[in-house]
Amino acid sequence: MTTVETQVTYNHNTYVIDQYMEQEDDWDRDLLLDPAWEKQQRKTFTAWCNSHLRKAGTQIENIEEDFRNGLKLMLLLEVISGERLPKPDKGKMRFHKIANVNKALDYIASKGVKLVSIGAEGENRGWKFEDDFGDDLDHHPPLRDSGHLRGR
Repeated sequence: MTTVETQVTYNHNTYVIDQYMEQEDDWDRDLLLDPAWEKQQRKTFTAWCNSHLRKAGTQIENIEEDFRNGLKLMLLLEVISGERLPKPDKGKMRFHKIANVNKALDYIASKGVKLVSIGAEGENRGWKFEDDFGDDLDHHPPLRDSGHLRGR
């Protein structure tokens, strides 16, 4: 962190705000997160996903692997929203997987969830789903109010 002195002008008066901490660009995210906390978050999010996926007769074991082709991710979104998503691509090639994840991400974005630095190409290389936007699936009003999450 770098200490920065900042001046703010309000109603023709200038105020100096010192000891303002500006985040450096080169921080290592993995060194800052507690591995035990991250493991518990992954376990909790997996259980939450499975509580909904069981309604469709399936479950996941590993978020990074089981959502990689987009099929279970699309199914999860259908279960929690009560809406049908576009028909998934059935192929097993990388571009089919990317297309399916993009359909899921497009659906999430269409409900007003802001997706920052999330893309199917990143997902197929193994991004951390629950850290990026998993919490929004349960707490975002357009998803909650559109189907199975109503009234929670």
